Amino acid sequence: MVMEKIDIVKAKQIAQNKGLKPGKVKGTSGVQFTKGKNDRLSVITWEEFESILKQRKLSIYESGGWMKIMKA
Repeated sequence: MVMEKIDIVKAKQIAQNKGLKPGKVKGTSGVQFTKGKNDRLSVITWEEFESILKQRKLSIYESGGWMKIMKA
């Protein structure tokens, strides 16, 4: 399975289709997608999510509708 780098616009579309929101791991600078039902994650704005990705030099990769956040 080949992971392809995608932009934030495409990530938002995929997330919306899957009922996912941008999330931050509480007490860390880690980010991931969430359905908002995990106590260890807090839902954040897409702007904050994108800012953290840039600060940490992370990118979003996708394959078959499955997304992963990794170092760019």
